[in-house]
Amino acid sequence: MSPSLPALTEMPHPQFVMSGEGRRIATYTWGDEDAPTVLCVHGFASSCRDNWVNTGWVRDLTRAGYRVLGVDQLGHGASEKPDEPAAYAMDALVADLVTVLDTYLIDTVHYAGYSLGARVGWQVAVQAADRIDRAVLGGIPDGRPLARLQIDQARAYVEHGTPVADRVTQNYVTLAERVPGNELRALIALAEGMRTGDADPDPTHPPTQPILFATGSEDAILERSRILADATPNGTFLEIPDRHHFNAPGSRVLRQAAVAFLGAA
Repeated sequence: MSPSLPALTEMPHPQFVMSGEGRRIATYTWGDEDAPTVLCVHGFASSCRDNWVNTGWVRDLTRAGYRVLGVDQLGHGASEKPDEPAAYAMDALVADLVTVLDTYLIDTVHYAGYSLGARVGWQVAVQAADRIDRAVLGGIPDGRPLARLQIDQARAYVEHGTPVADRVTQNYVTLAERVPGNELRALIALAEGMRTGDADPDPTHPPTQPILFATGSEDAILERSRILADATPNGTFLEIPDRHHFNAPGSRVLRQAAVAFLGAA
């Protein structure tokens, strides 16, 4: 395999960017520095490796001629994992990504985000519109991310080993424990941080860039994601066949549609 085409699971050493609050954010790059850049931002309890490398996105994007800039969002992967909810307010997560672009001296990028990464991407596209040319937002929730997670039950599990009774919360805990290096305390703080400030997407003030929304046919948020797409003036919608929220990123249908959409610029 050519050295310019990373193996499916190849992971470079992280390059750390300092946030405005002095926290280390892990970033990764693949491809030619002069190529158009796609900023890839993962979902809750995932990581750049889990969401974009292991699923073939980095491989497909670099083969299509893009440079990929991947990020471990705060609280994930090799990035710092503070346990203060304020660190994870939506404005803070948006500011982290703008700082990453500034540090890399990149003016504008294409954006690919999934779940939490898609929700943050919506906000970046609104608040820093000049930095995002077009975006793929997969599995985007129509309300506050992680709103159904029962924080008290999750915290009791972490601190005392108390079994989690709520099924949705247990699913989130299982998801968090699936990825090596995750710290539940930080992820619980993230869930709390998402409940502060203006964390809901505002369909009356949507992004104006071309946006591909994509959600699995078996995902409970399918129709609500479609509503956000309908509210977006340059939005299109893809229903990913036979996929639910947690396995949609690995869909070949989604990857192929995303590469084609990003290349239509």
